[in-house]
This record gives sequence, C-alpha cells and structure tokens, in this order.
Amino acid sequence: MNAGHFDALVVGSGPAGSIAATVLARGGARVALVDKAKFPRDKACGDLVGPRGVQLLTDLGIAIRGAKPVGDMIVVGPTSHRVRLPCFSGRTYPGHALALPRSDFDAALHEAAVGGGAEAFVDRAAEPLWGDGGLEGFSLSTGTDLRADIIIGADGASSRVAAAADLVDPRRVLWGFAVRAYVDEGVDLPHIVLWERTPWRAFPGYGWLFPGPDGRANLGLGLGTLSTRAGAATAARELPAFVRTLRELGLLGCAAPAPTLGGWLKLGMVGTNPARGRVLLTGDAAGLVNPLQGEGISQAMSSGRAAAQAALGDPARAARRYRAYLANTYAPYHSMTAPAHQALLPRPRVVSAVGRVLTAPALGPLLAPGWSIFWNDLLDGAQPTMPRAVAAIAAGIGRTATARGHMREWFTATLGPGSGREASSGSPPQERVSDTPIPDRAS
Repeated sequence: MNAGHFDALVVGSGPAGSIAATVLARGGARVALVDKAKFPRDKACGDLVGPRGVQLLTDLGIAIRGAKPVGDMIVVGPTSHRVRLPCFSGRTYPGHALALPRSDFDAALHEAAVGGGAEAFVDRAAEPLWGDGGLEGFSLSTGTDLRADIIIGADGASSRVAAAADLVDPRRVLWGFAVRAYVDEGVDLPHIVLWERTPWRAFPGYGWLFPGPDGRANLGLGLGTLSTRAGAATAARELPAFVRTLRELGLLGCAAPAPTLGGWLKLGMVGTNPARGRVLLTGDAAGLVNPLQGEGISQAMSSGRAAAQAALGDPARAARRYRAYLANTYAPYHSMTAPAHQALLPRPRVVSAVGRVLTAPALGPLLAPGWSIFWNDLLDGAQPTMPRAVAAIAAGIGRTATARGHMREWFTATLGPGSGREASSGSPPQERVSDTPIPDRAS
C-alpha cells in the first residue's frame, strides 16, 4: 500500500525525530513521522535535559509541564571525596537543566510534532525503498510504503536508516551501554559517581543518581565498550553493587530500585557519516552523545532542528549544509574527547588516578568551575569569566594532544570543507581528507 510521497520522512520519534518533525511541519513541509512504539513509552536514560536543550525548547515555544529545574552537580570521586560543579548561565543558554522521565518528555515532544502537522505512523521501518537517487524511503512492517525527498534517521544508536544507507563503519564506532532504574526517594542534586568496584580499578564508565519530579530519583550505570558490544551485561550485573555503594555513601536510603531498563549509546560521532544524498542522521543515530559524560538529549534536539532547517532551506544541498553545521557545532569537541575516551577506557588505573586528582580536596574545588564548562561542552556561548578561560585552556590542550591522530583525520575527511562531492545514499561515499581542519569553536 502506497501512502503517498512526503517532503520528509522522519524515522524515530524520540527527541531528535520529534523536534525535526516539528520544525519541518511548522515550515510547511508534509512530514511522515514513524515510530515503532505508541506514546507514551519508556527509554533507558538519566532523564536530564541539559542547558542547551532547555534553551532550544524555549526557542521553539515548547512547554514541558512537570519538569524539575536542576542546577549544580556533585561529582563523587573514587575515594568518596565530593566536588560541586556549578551550573553557570551562558550567553546562549540558561543556568539550569531539566529533569523529567523520558516517558513524559518524549510524549510531550511527539505531541508537539503531531500538533504541528506531522503525520504519525505507529510502525517499523522494515524494507528500504530504492530509486535512481538512492534510498527513497521505507516499506513499513504493515506493508505501507513511504517515500520522501528527505529522510531523517532519528532511530537511535542501532539505526535502521544508517544501516540501509551504508553510513556506518562498525570498526570505528565507540559504543556505550547504560542501565537505569527508578527509586522512590528524593534527591536534591544530580550526582555523578566515579565508581571503583575495587581500588584503583575504575569502572569503565560511571554511575549516577539524578533527581526527578514527584519525589523519585533516577539511578544507573553507563559504560563504554569501544567498537564491540561484548561488555553490555557488565552494567546490569554490577548495578546491585553500585546501589550498595550509594547506600554506603549516604546518598540512598533503603528503598529498592524498580526493575531496570537498558539501552545502547553511540558516542562521539566516530564511525558514522551523518549525511549523504537525501539521508540525514540525528541524535544517537549520528553518534551525538558526549564521550566524557554521556549526555545526548540536548544534542539530539539540536541536530533534529538543524537537519530540518537544512532540508527546508535547500533540499538538494541539505546533506552538505547539515554536515557543515555539525562540523562547526559538535566536531571541535568530539574530535578531541572521543580520542580521549578511546585512549583512557582500556586503562582503569589511569582513569582512577584522573578521578582522584579531579576530586582531591585541595585541587578539586579550584578545577570544578572550568571542569563543569568543559565536561558539559558549554564552552561555546559561556560568559567571559575565569572558569571559561580554564575550560578554554583544557580545550586547547585537548586539541593539541589529538591534532595528528587518525580520529582527527576521520573527522576532517567526513565533515571538513573538502570532504568530497556529494554521493547518493546507498553508494560508497567518495571523500578525501581536507587540508582545512575542523574549525575551532573555542578560539
């Protein structure tokens, strides 16, 4: 059954897909929005929307009822020392995040997209549909065919759209996996725990305990697995031990966590070409997850808006415009933090040492303001203060340390100004390494 031709087909209605569909529909495009689930539905997540995401919601006039404003964050080091990371107001973002269960948040964004004019399909994108220009759409599992001028993949880390368009090099991808549970206890501030199962053997990720509305808290463990998915069970297996640590630290009482939910992450953009031909990848599908602390909701929404704006501005050049946006907005940060993630993850003793230094009683409070800006990728748009200067120094050191690595070459080849002529989706990308480096946002 043919449902007709759309201006845009958005596969996935999480934060990236719903924002993309909202912007497209408000811009006058005929939009098909496909998701396999009926909303509301749950997702494994820390449930925090960062300051940039909060600003984007304000810019689009999307009100999220019931969200809890969240400010500073506490980092608990391997030796139980604690450092408070302040949340500063920037020139382009507010000084707070929002906490809200993903089931509620995603449902609100989906409602905004449908309310804006997007046509929703509760179905799976099954078989790709091909034409002279490459990938043209998908046949849904119920047999409905959807074709469009632009296809936006917002369908998560294991993106069906990315796989169909041959936009992922699995040898390069930096995978992560996280498990999450809710607990009926209140928490005032979000906590990141640099956890060690045994002394000087850092867990290959971190644990969290985040506040939520209605007196509930969100806790979980996230870990990196580099280019393999073999270690995912570790997070679920170690969660009970992590909960015991939270109790020993006095951060959690006796309440038992609810059943856990797990999910994959794709970190740092590495290994995924985010756009080619008529296909644009957003959010987790594009690997837009912070390699240092796992944030992805703000990046998902921002990329969804950017992909939609690129498509509305000039569909024939949408991929090139969108890649340029990512090159200027996210590549400067990811191209230095993804190599750091890759280098540190197999070295638990080094990670333990770094955690001890950053949370040391004398040094930690001095580093915390700049660390907060750098770690949360808030340097661009930060107020011209001493913490921003410290964050800029950290970014400069990171750029210098990773300037000649293979990963930086990959970023430049994939996103740089000289990345090659546009190819049809489904065809091998024809790219070369540009002589022009990824731009430096922080200068």
